[in-house]
Amino acid sequence: MREILGRRRRLRFRRKERTVQLDAALMCATEWDWPVLPGVGLKTTTRTSGGVGCACPDPQCVVPGAHPFDPGLLAATTDERMIRWWWSRRPEAPIVLATGGKAPCAVSLPAAAGARALAALDTMGMRLGPVVATPTRWSLLVAPYGLERLGELLYAKDSVPSSLRFHGEGGYLLLPPSAAGTGQVRWERAPLEGSARPWLPDVEAVVDALVEASTGAPEGGSRLAY
Repeated sequence: MREILGRRRRLRFRRKERTVQLDAALMCATEWDWPVLPGVGLKTTTRTSGGVGCACPDPQCVVPGAHPFDPGLLAATTDERMIRWWWSRRPEAPIVLATGGKAPCAVSLPAAAGARALAALDTMGMRLGPVVATPTRWSLLVAPYGLERLGELLYAKDSVPSSLRFHGEGGYLLLPPSAAGTGQVRWERAPLEGSARPWLPDVEAVVDALVEASTGAPEGGSRLAY
């Protein structure tokens, strides 16, 4: 009887430990084989009008709460035990995807341009993968690409708005459900439930629409909004 009661207590304790962030991080790492790690997160501060700022030491951080700090990006892993340990220490920590390699890459652009680009791609009948959204930026997940391949693709364009950001090898992206200085991170297009691993389009298939949508955005898409 003591053994059964002890087991029940342990199970209740484990259930209490679980958070939405932990469940999402485990899904990314163990089901989809995407390497993740906890982001730095936010802290209460008097330096900003909203009362929150980045938990890192930089008071002028340009991506508050939305980047790795400790551990660093190279620690990203798909190991279940490591992920459980990280989020047991910081249950509400943001989820950071280490992009590139065998993991997804991404192309992000200002939110208004992102909505315009998705509408154009839908009209074309383009099959899209997951899309991550914040109040300021949308990010389309794409199949892994190398810098050489990306460089050749962009070289063929007349111009590329500076508001486009490319998250490839050595980069990172905040995944839902996370919160950053710009607001809540959510799925604009969520991965299909029950899929072994989310399908991803090639970057060539979407970059034309993203460039065109960014160019047509206010200020010519030249303003980089995080």
